[in-house]
Amino acid sequence: MAKKERLDKILSNLGYGTRKEIKGKIKAGLVKVEGKIIKDSSLKVNPGDSLIEFNNKEIDYRKYIYLLMNKPQGVISATDDNYHKTVIDLIDNEFKAFEPFPVGRLDKDTEGLLLLTNDGKLAHNLLSPKKHIDKKYYVEVKGELTSKDEIAFKDGIDIGEKDITLPADLQIISSGKISTGYVTIREGKFHQVKRMFKELGKEVVYLKRVSMGELLLDPNLRLGEYRELTTKELEKLNK
Repeated sequence: MAKKERLDKILSNLGYGTRKEIKGKIKAGLVKVEGKIIKDSSLKVNPGDSLIEFNNKEIDYRKYIYLLMNKPQGVISATDDNYHKTVIDLIDNEFKAFEPFPVGRLDKDTEGLLLLTNDGKLAHNLLSPKKHIDKKYYVEVKGELTSKDEIAFKDGIDIGEKDITLPADLQIISSGKISTGYVTIREGKFHQVKRMFKELGKEVVYLKRVSMGELLLDPNLRLGEYRELTTKELEKLNK
């Protein structure tokens, strides 16, 4: 049996308004449950099993949302901030009503794939150190990349913490004054990719996350754009 929730909370989570606004609409007789007008906003119902109508239209209930964003530079991975624009500022109100949060963090100057959701269990599984979920980045660095750097990434690098980093993969695309490549890490230490290159005498000048586990950045998403996950993408994440 689906879990019972307050009627005003259900409608608020679906973007029909704030809890205060919803209470007023319920009192005005705009909400029906199983064909009957309900004026008690605190009524608890099973949203997955009950027929709920708002203004004579059946609602499509869902508890969680999953948004795939191409995060731009200059925006922080947080739900709110007094000084900087956050990734939540980039999404529409209909999704803000679900109170989503970023799964993990991308630095302010890092672009690319960021998952936003209100599904705490999924977020925990993706971020759990025990899971070792792969995170792949496209990187541009000052300095020539060599096979020695690839070996160092595989062996793990001392970035000044208790343990060296887990084995990581460095795939060199080009090597020169500005070198390019792909880096895959299996943990999420603070500024990890930048710190790993710094220990090798290189400076990261551009960083973009292109995948997280089996979830890939959609090439059709421009910077700052987002979309909901497809059913197949969500199934892959839940495996």
